[in-house]
Amino acid sequence: MIMRKLYIAILAFIFCFGTQETNATHLVGGEFLYRFLGEDLAGNNRYEVTLYIYQDCLTGLPDVIAEDNPAYIGIFSRTGQVLLFDSISSNNAIPVPPNFSNECVNNPPATCLRRTRFVKTYVVPKSTSGYRIIYSRCCRNESITNINRPGEVGATYYCDIPPVNIASNNNSAVFKNYPPQIICINNPLAYDHSATDVDGDSLSYELCDAYPGGSRANSKPYPSSGILPSPISVFADIRNNPSYGYRPGYTAQRPMGGSPLIQIDSKTGLLTGTPNLMGRYVVSVCCHEWRGGIIINTVRREFQFVVTNCSKAVVADIPQLSNENNTYIVECKDKTVEFINKSIGGFAYAWDFGVSGATSSDFAPTYTYPDTGTYTVTLIVNKGSTCPDSISRLVKIYPTHTADFEVQGLLCPKTPISFVDRSEATYKPVTNWEWAFGDGATSQVQNPMHSFNVGGDYPVTLTSTTIKGCRDVITKNVKVEAFVPFAGNDTIIVKGERINFKASGGTIYKWTPANNLNVTNIPNPIGFYPDTGMFRYNVHISTPIGCEGDDSIRVWVVNQSSLFVPSAFSPNGDGLNDYLKLLSVGYAKVNFFRIYNRFGQAVFETNDISKGWDGRQNGKTADIGTYFWVISVTDRFGAEEMIKGDVTLVR
Repeated sequence: MIMRKLYIAILAFIFCFGTQETNATHLVGGEFLYRFLGEDLAGNNRYEVTLYIYQDCLTGLPDVIAEDNPAYIGIFSRTGQVLLFDSISSNNAIPVPPNFSNECVNNPPATCLRRTRFVKTYVVPKSTSGYRIIYSRCCRNESITNINRPGEVGATYYCDIPPVNIASNNNSAVFKNYPPQIICINNPLAYDHSATDVDGDSLSYELCDAYPGGSRANSKPYPSSGILPSPISVFADIRNNPSYGYRPGYTAQRPMGGSPLIQIDSKTGLLTGTPNLMGRYVVSVCCHEWRGGIIINTVRREFQFVVTNCSKAVVADIPQLSNENNTYIVECKDKTVEFINKSIGGFAYAWDFGVSGATSSDFAPTYTYPDTGTYTVTLIVNKGSTCPDSISRLVKIYPTHTADFEVQGLLCPKTPISFVDRSEATYKPVTNWEWAFGDGATSQVQNPMHSFNVGGDYPVTLTSTTIKGCRDVITKNVKVEAFVPFAGNDTIIVKGERINFKASGGTIYKWTPANNLNVTNIPNPIGFYPDTGMFRYNVHISTPIGCEGDDSIRVWVVNQSSLFVPSAFSPNGDGLNDYLKLLSVGYAKVNFFRIYNRFGQAVFETNDISKGWDGRQNGKTADIGTYFWVISVTDRFGAEEMIKGDVTLVR
C-alpha cells in the first residue's frame, strides 16, 4: 500500500513538473560524478552523486536558466528496474573562468559561462547488476554548428555504478580542469582533458557520442527508463524526423574541423589540434575506468567548444608533422631533429628538448638526441613576460626504417604480379602497408597480388609504417609489356583467291587449324580457298619475356565478287549507322565512290573503302532525303565496272 502511494505521488510530481514547455536553448554541457561514502547500518551502499550543468549566461535567458533548478534524475538497475525518481536542488552556481587573459588577446570575445552543481546522497542496495543514473534536459544552444536543429535537441547525461562483484565501492574519475570556453581559430590547441581516480583505476580517453534528451514540449522530463536514447549521430526524435543528427562532415569522432584535426590522446587525455573553422561545436569526451581488464565505468563530459577569431597576441606553435597525436615528428633516419617554429608575437624563445639540461634560445634550433625513445619538447614564447605562451609536442626517435619492395612474376597485362615487401626497420615490426599501384588500385596487404589491364609504365608506391610510428615511402616504375595479341580483321573473299594474314603482338606464332594455310608458325601465312565456306582460325602468340595470349579470325569465302551499299543511314551521332560505307568483296580495288544530292552536286568522294560519308556537306549537316551514288571498281581480272544506286538519309 505504501509503495502504491509512493508510485502515485511520483506520477503526480511528473505530471505537475515534468512536462513544462520552455524555450530553453541554453545548455552548454554537463557531466555526472559519484563518490562512495561507505555502508549504512543495513549494509547498503551510500553514494554522493554530483551533476554538473554548464549554462550559457551570455545569450541564455535568466528565467530559463533558473528553471534548471531543481534537476530531475532517475536511478535504474542495469536490468531496467526503476529504483527511484528524484529532484535535486542546488545553491551552488559559479561563473567559469575564460582561461585566458584579456590583455593577451587583441580582441577578447564576450564570454559568460555558469556551472551549476547538484549534489545529493543516495543509499542503494548492493547489486550484482549495477545502477545507471540519468538526467535529461532541453535544449542546447541554438547557435551550435555541427548538429542539425540544435535549439530543438536536448541533452542526456549519465553515469554507471558498477556491480559489486566487479568493482565494489567504486568512485568515479574526476576531470582535472574546466573545459575551455574559447578556442582561437588557426591557433594550436593543447588542452589537458585528463582525469584523476582515487581508486587508482587505469584511465583511457576517446571522443565519443553525445545523447539527446528532452524536447520543446517536455523540457525537463524524468528519464522514462534506464535505456539511453540513440546517440546524436544516429537518432531521430519521437516524430521520426530524419533532419536531426550531425551535419555533413561532422561525427562524434570528428566533431570539429582542423588541420590537424582535433584528437585526444587515449593514454594522457591531451586534446590537441588546430581548429580552422569558426563556430560552436558539441564535443563529448569519455574517460573510461579500467579494472581487471574491463571497463567498470565511463565518465562523460559533453561541452561546446567555441572557435572564434580571438586573435591572440602571442601564439607558441610547433607544427605537427606526424600523423600521430600531438607528435612533431617521428624521426627514422637518424637522431638529429631540425625544429620548425611557427610562433607569432614572440621576442624570446625557450626550448626544452626533453633531455636533462638540453635547452636552446634559438628561434629554430637543431638538436641531436643521445638515444632512441619518445621525448616531450616544450617551447615557451616570451617566458616571464606579461603574455607568454607555451606548447609541448612529442618527438619520437627510432632510426632506421627504409621502405622497399620487389616485383615478381611476368609483367604482362591481365597477369597476376606479386609485390613483395622488403622494408627494413631497426625497431620491428613493420605493421602497416599502403600500396598504390599507379592505376587507381590500392592495397593494405603486406605482399599483395595485382594485375594491370593494359601494358604501360606504372609508378607503384609503397608506404610502410613500423610499430614505433616510423613511416617511409618508396616509388618504383613497373613496366608492363604492351602485349595485345591480334590475329587480324575478319574478311570476305571470293573462292579461288588467296589471303595474306597479318597477325601482330609477339614474336612466336602458332596458327590452328592448319587447313588451307601454307605455314602455321609465322605472323602472316597465306591462305588459299578453292571452295566456298566459313573458316575460323586461332593464333597463339608469345613474346620474349613470356607473355602469351590468343586471338581469332574468320574468313568467309563466297562464290563471286559483289558490292553492297545500304539503302539508308542515320548520321545522328548515336553510334548506329552514322556513316554510309561501301562493302566490296572480290574486287582488286575501288577507283572511286561518289555521292550526289538531288541537284547533282557532289557531296562526298573517296577511293578508300575504309572511309564513309558522315552526312555532312561542306562542314554542315546535309538535308534529309534521297542521295545518289556511283561506284567505279576494278575486278581481279583487270576489268573496270561502274555501278549506280541511291540511298536515303534519315535522322
